[in-house]
Formats: sequence, structure tokens, C-alpha cells
Amino acid sequence: MAIAKLKLVEIEFPAQQYDAVLLKLINLDNFHPESASRFADSVQGLSVLNRENPYADLIARMEEARDKYHIQLKSADVDNVRMNIIQADTFFCDVLEKAAQIEKTKEDLLTMIQENEATISQLEHMIDANIDFDRLFSCKYLQIRFGRLPTVNLDKLKYYGEQKFLFKVLHKGTKETYCSYLATADNAPEIDNIFSSLYFERIHIPEFVHGKPKEALTVLKEEDDTAKQYIQVLDQRIEKLFNENLTEMNHIYSISKKLNETYDAQKYVVVFGKNAAVYGFAEEKDAKKIQADFEQLDDVKVEISSAMSDSRLTPPTKLKNNWFSRPFRMFVEMYGVPSYTDFDPTNLVAISYTFLFGMMFGDVGQGIVLSLVGYFFYKWKGMQLGAVGMRLGISSTIFGFVFGSIFGSEALFEHFMEPMFLPMETENTMTLLMAAIATGVVLIIISIAFNIFLNLKKKHWGEMLFSQNGLAGLIFYVSVLLLVANMLVGLNLPLGGPIYIVLLIAMPIVMIFLKEPLCHKLEGEKMFPHGFGAFFTEAFFELFEVMLTFIANTMSFLRVGGFVLSHAGMMMVVYTLAEMVAGGPGIINFGYILVAIIGNIFVMCLEGMIVGIQVLRLEFYEMFSRYYEGKGKPFTSIQEK
Repeated sequence: MAIAKLKLVEIEFPAQQYDAVLLKLINLDNFHPESASRFADSVQGLSVLNRENPYADLIARMEEARDKYHIQLKSADVDNVRMNIIQADTFFCDVLEKAAQIEKTKEDLLTMIQENEATISQLEHMIDANIDFDRLFSCKYLQIRFGRLPTVNLDKLKYYGEQKFLFKVLHKGTKETYCSYLATADNAPEIDNIFSSLYFERIHIPEFVHGKPKEALTVLKEEDDTAKQYIQVLDQRIEKLFNENLTEMNHIYSISKKLNETYDAQKYVVVFGKNAAVYGFAEEKDAKKIQADFEQLDDVKVEISSAMSDSRLTPPTKLKNNWFSRPFRMFVEMYGVPSYTDFDPTNLVAISYTFLFGMMFGDVGQGIVLSLVGYFFYKWKGMQLGAVGMRLGISSTIFGFVFGSIFGSEALFEHFMEPMFLPMETENTMTLLMAAIATGVVLIIISIAFNIFLNLKKKHWGEMLFSQNGLAGLIFYVSVLLLVANMLVGLNLPLGGPIYIVLLIAMPIVMIFLKEPLCHKLEGEKMFPHGFGAFFTEAFFELFEVMLTFIANTMSFLRVGGFVLSHAGMMMVVYTLAEMVAGGPGIINFGYILVAIIGNIFVMCLEGMIVGIQVLRLEFYEMFSRYYEGKGKPFTSIQEK
């Protein structure tokens, strides 16, 4: 079966077994848990387990410390997950506090170094000045200012010769001049204003600077070197502190991570009194293993029942496909997962998609390349699209033998065997297009037949009998096709008489037109609840749309033949360009080979992508729309949620 048969699994356990059950639960990769709110919202007295998580904050603080101190903190599998969270938290806090004390000393030293380096950069411009900071800063009646001003403004100081201040150049540069000036306390504001107008930028010399600039520089640099060496010692202390406690910290971290996951799984636990339960789905063979595993715990019971036994739950869908169809599951899931009781179209998609793509992209050489590229990406990157490409490439190769094309060249193929069918031959064009339409007709009939079977299985009698995708639609479609084929091909079958028209064409149309009231009748309801007039207007236009849909869906498959011709035409252009570059027909040189290679790559990339999209469109719009809803929910284990 394409859809695995599931069992409803109920795990019931007492409150004291919360952690033990949840630990087993989060490790299951074959169990689809159901949210506890489905039960708690519908039954009074039930609730969802909601315990406060004491591990999340501890984990966050440990990971913050890991990033800050570059600790080799790792989560590993642990056999015993029992742990006193208070003791563990206290242990980690003690380690972190010791590290913080060391870090505080280190930060103070870094601040001192930063201040020293800023001061050093200023003092280096005063190194030749014969000044003593201690004597200058000890003056009670004089104010001293250190700073710099633009060198071009030095000459302007002569305009202030009558002012009472002493000016000294400490270091003169081309753009800036480091200098100082002295003034009495009474005159200082006026002198500061003068120097401000000259763009004087004051430099504050810290109180920890003593002696002459050269002596102060030596002392500050020695302080910096000592501080940097001590910082290295502090880093080693921090590293040693964490290394000594790393084993215990990793143990705490591993257990905390494991137990933290159990709190994420609380949303699946239904609580009733002193007991609790978890509901979910698993395959029958897996359900028995789950039962045996969980019932090893004290007072834990596991019940297994039919997947449809609880009306509150909709069973998920777990697809099981053979090796050929499995990669095409991605296309089905793009449209939607089938319901548990529905039909899985993956096998049909795999066959039809492969056939249509190969027909539209038939080429021996390009098909082989497509398979090899697909195999490479599937093995290297694990891409399911690569696995699809492998299968499509094989189909393209087979049709390449039919169409007589190797890398778009019929001449190369003729050296090996005679082509079975040449698409570009004029007499073959109509045959190709008719074959494309015939392929579409077969696929549409198969789609309608699937819809009839599914509605029969669901006992949707109205849809099965009167729908355009039901028995009435199938009879009408096949009858019209036989009538048209009889006229065009000249089969001379006894078709088209009054009985044929009335029974096989007119009556199905009437049944499709009256589908809604007939469905109401089968269900014991009023046939025209909103009046016949409203029904007639709506049904008339719907019937018109149904007729157009049959025509459009059928003619849509003409694109299959169109792309066969398009592929052959594009490759003809490639080899025409190659001959022009080579210098004439029959000449094969480097230019010819280069253009042929580039042209083949271009056609493979462009047309391969377009053909893939067009085939997917045919699958979705011309086939899925007739029988497939895709309203199911996928089977998702707790590890995937």
C-alpha cells in the first residue's frame, strides 16, 4: 500500500513518571503525537501539562558563558538523567562568580591601559619639553593649559602681546602645534577666550602623570607592559578554572538539554487527576515495539486501537512508495498530502511524469547526461530532485532512441541504427500531435476512473454518479471521443445514431446539469432548496464551463507534441550555428565542437527546466484537479516537529 496503515496508540501513566515517559517519547522517530489541546478543549476536567521549566534559564546562562569565555561546552548522551537542579545551578553560579571576579580585575586593567595609551599619545608630542608636571600642577595662583592649535595661527598671537600670559611651544608640526600657556587665576577666563578664538584644543593631563614628560612616558609604558602581562595571567586563571570544572559542567549541560526537551513535549500530555496520557499514531509494527518499550516503566499502560477509533482525531498520512516512485513524492507533497483514507497518487505521478518528460525531451545523449547529473546531486547533496533527474534521464534516453537523436543530431544516430520516428518530418507532424492528444485522453480517463473509485470507497454516491469527474462525465467523455475518432479516422463503427446520442451523450449531460439536486435527493433533502430559477442559472453556466474544461484539458496535451518539435527545432538551430562557425556543412573543427557543446548545455538547462514545469502543470491542472484533494496531514514524528 502507498499509504501506511496506522494504529492509534494511547500511553497512560501516573504523575510521578512524567520525566521517564517524556524522555522516551522525545527519542521516538516513528510516533506521531497529537496535541493535548484537542482533548482538553473538548472534555471538562482535562488539561494540558504545563510545568515550569527550570532548565531553560540554566541552559541560556551556560551558553552565554560558553560564548563569552570560549568554553568547550558540549551536549552528550547520558545514561542517568537524574539531577538536583538547585545543586547544579549553585555549582555553576559559584564557578561563574569566580570567573566574574577575575574578569572584573581584567576589565579594570584594560581600562587603565586604555587611559595610559591615550595619555602616552599626547605626551609623545611633549617629550622634548623641559617642564615638570608636579611643579606646574602645584601652583596656587597660576592656571596652566596644555593643548594644540593650528600652526598657521601662531603668528596671530603677536596681536595679543599686551595680554598677561606666558606661552610655550612644546612641539611644532606642519599642521598642528602642541603648546601650553600660563595665566593668573583672574586673567585665565579672558586668556582662555583668546586661545579658543585661535582654535586651541585643550588636552587634559591626568593626575597620575608625574615629573617630566620623558620620565612620565617611561613610567606609563612600564605600567602598561606590567598590566598586559598580568592580563595574560588572569586569562590563564579563567581557562584553568573552567578546565577544572568542565567535566561537571558538560554533565550538567547534557542533562539540562535532555530534560529541557521534555518540557517542549508537554503540549502532548493530557492530564486527568493524578494520571496523564499521550495520544498518537504509529505503524502497527512500530506500535507493538512502543508498547513493549513503555510498559517496562512502572504503572505505564499502552493501548493500541484502530486509527479511526477516535472521532476527535484525524489520522496522519505516512506515504510508503517503492524505489522508483519515492523521489516523486516531493511533487505530490507540493500539491498537498493525501488524506489517510484517500488514494496516494505518487505511483501514477511517477509513471506519467517520467513518460511525458521523456517524450517531450527525447534525446539519447542529453538523457544520459541528465541521469549522471541527477545521480551526482543525489549522492553528493542528497537532493530528491537529483533522484528524479536520474529517472527522467533514462526516459529521455529511451525516447531518444525512438526519435533518433543523440545530442540533438540525427546524423550521429544513423551510424548506429535506423530511427523509428523522426519528429521533424512533415508526414509525421500530425501523427505526433495525435499521439500527444491520445496520451492526454488516456491520462484524463485514468484520472476520472480514480475519482470514481475514491468516491465509491467513501460512499459519495452523488459525486460518483453525476459529477463531471464521475460516471456521467466518463461516459460522456468517452462517447464523444469515440464519435470524433470514428468521424476523423474513418473507423466505420455504428456510432452516432439517435439512441447513441441520447443515452451516451445527452443523458450524461443532463445528469451533470442536475448533479446538485440529484445529490440532494439521494441524501433525502429538498432538490431545489433555493428555487429552480436560481439553480438553473448557476447550473447552466457551470455546465458550459464543464464542456469547455473537457476540451481545454484534452487540447492542453498538444504541448507534449509541441515540445517534441521545439526540442528538435532548437537543436537544429544549434547545429546550423555550429556549421556557420566551422565554415560550412560537413566541416568539423574546434569552433564547431565548441558551439555544439555550448548549445547542448543551453538547450538542456533552458528546455529541461521548461519541460519539467510544463509536465508538472499537466499533472496538477489536468489530472490532480479531477481526483485528488491533498487535504491530509503528514505523519510527523516528535523529533521532526
